Amino acid sequence: MTLKQNDRFEIEARGATDVGMKRRLNEDVFVLDNEHEIFLVADGMGGHAAGEVASRIATDEIVRAYRAGSSEADETWPEHWDSSLSAFANQIVDAIISGHHRVTAEMSNNADLKGMGTTVVVAVHPPGEGNLVFCHVGDSRAYRLRDGALSLLTSDHSWVHEQVTAGFLSEEAARTHPLKNVVTQALGGSSDPRVDVLETGIEDGDLYLLCSD
Repeated sequence: MTLKQNDRFEIEARGATDVGMKRRLNEDVFVLDNEHEIFLVADGMGGHAAGEVASRIATDEIVRAYRAGSSEADETWPEHWDSSLSAFANQIVDAIISGHHRVTAEMSNNADLKGMGTTVVVAVHPPGEGNLVFCHVGDSRAYRLRDGALSLLTSDHSWVHEQVTAGFLSEEAARTHPLKNVVTQALGGSSDPRVDVLETGIEDGDLYLLCSD
């Protein structure tokens, strides 16, 4: 999915998905909500199409919760509050956590869905502001193309990335490591995932890409 700024800081969005040449199932889901200017890509995990179920449940709930302005009952709002983030970013994080809870609830109600989960990367344009808020869980990514330079805006929640960061694995070795697809954070796990947030300004001509691995 690419996001392009116009002169009024509105967003033009396009999306596409394909199963590719290696996998039998396409468990990716993307959402382009131009009205509310929220854009998501989720990459599901789990056998027998459960990954597709997880990514669809999560994205539907994230968008619903974001539109509603709060993900659950009012008393749960302070639980996920991060004073280092804007109120707007906290709202998005709360919506993502709500998506996680929906996935875990579906698993508890359906044994066939046990073990499913999903990554997610979200971009939101706060109404009337000249910035974007990116949130992600897992190894789905956000990139920015600005003045001909491509920048990765997210940091993978993956085993190989953590090994590279710790100095135990080289970037070259990580690309072909047998555990390169193992994520350390996902929606659907036994505990609430860590949601990483980036709030960044928009400049004229910026292009943004949200993608699965």
